[in-house]
Amino acid sequence: ERVAEHIALRCQCDLILDPFAGVGGNAIQFALTCERVIAIDLDLERLRLARHNAHVYGVADRIDFVHGDFVSLAPRLSADVVFLSPPWGGPTYSSAPAFDVRTMMGGLDGMHLLRLALEITPHVAYYLPRNVPRDQVAALAELQGKDYVDEVECELCVLNSRPKAKVAYFGELAGAAARTAVHPAAADNGFNN
Repeated sequence: ERVAEHIALRCQCDLILDPFAGVGGNAIQFALTCERVIAIDLDLERLRLARHNAHVYGVADRIDFVHGDFVSLAPRLSADVVFLSPPWGGPTYSSAPAFDVRTMMGGLDGMHLLRLALEITPHVAYYLPRNVPRDQVAALAELQGKDYVDEVECELCVLNSRPKAKVAYFGELAGAAARTAVHPAAADNGFNN
């Protein structure tokens, strides 16, 4: 929950899109920092649980729950910020020496997902496994439009002194750490590969 709180502060905006919402952990935190949240998931049961969890937290009125496939819906979506947190292909991701965003996301191409998100907005936060190599994040950064080609910030999220994940921030979200209070237990800036 602390990592989700931190990311929500970094992504504060009017309308945020969470296209892999799952049971709603991030969408709930976004509803506390953003005016509106669009939470999409392909799994109807997970979306039902997300709606229930949002009611428990008292934020369901700020979240639009959409049952659907982000890849199909993306051309018709708009948002100020997109938060990408696609499935990592199951528990074996953590034992791999390096996570390949192109091939290890359970049949999804992580590069293609970022391209779709960048067509919606240049302001994207991409939640990735901790074992994604630097060169893949650099390749992700090259997908940005000419106005933001050098704008990417990578953050290692640490919880209970253990690396949990990496977040790559694109567009105006890059460098937002200087504008946001960072809880030391939630995140350390930098990559430790």
